[in-house]
Amino acid sequence: MVCLELFVTFFKIGLFTIGGGYAMLPLIQEEVQSNGWMTAQELVNFIAVSESTPGPFAVNVSTYVGAELAGLPGALCATLGVVLPSFLIILLVARCYAAFRSSAIVSGVMGGLRPAVIGMIAAAVVSVGATVFLPDGVQAVSAVSLGCSLAIFGGMTVLTFKKVHPIVIILLSALLGIAAGYLLPV
Repeated sequence: MVCLELFVTFFKIGLFTIGGGYAMLPLIQEEVQSNGWMTAQELVNFIAVSESTPGPFAVNVSTYVGAELAGLPGALCATLGVVLPSFLIILLVARCYAAFRSSAIVSGVMGGLRPAVIGMIAAAVVSVGATVFLPDGVQAVSAVSLGCSLAIFGGMTVLTFKKVHPIVIILLSALLGIAAGYLLPV
């Protein structure tokens, strides 16, 4: 029963998310937390792991959630659920590409969806950012830990704009996080 629930949940997420993995974050967060599958902190921790492992973000997250809940069968059901809608839609679009290419309706739909996708990504950034920077609320944050997190974030932002390779940024972020963890015991 859990495997069917995982498949249906991640199928909905895959079907109604346009814009890739980051645009899926609000839906994944809502579904995973409303079903009681994991806490916000657990989800944020895996988002960080998912970003530093090979493969598409949505596949990594769905596989992880499925594996946590129902082992290998859960991982397979959740992963199949999240990728199947895109697969079916791409097959349909590829079959009808010539007709869609010049359609004013399709152009209008895409023009309306782009800002919505950016808004969903921004909402995910705010939600995940609050969990990362303020995990126990504003009153529980020490100036040192917040300053350290903001310094790492700022440094990595500068490196991103300087076009440093993303793998280097991920590795540096991980190393700085490890160093901060040893220097600033919780």
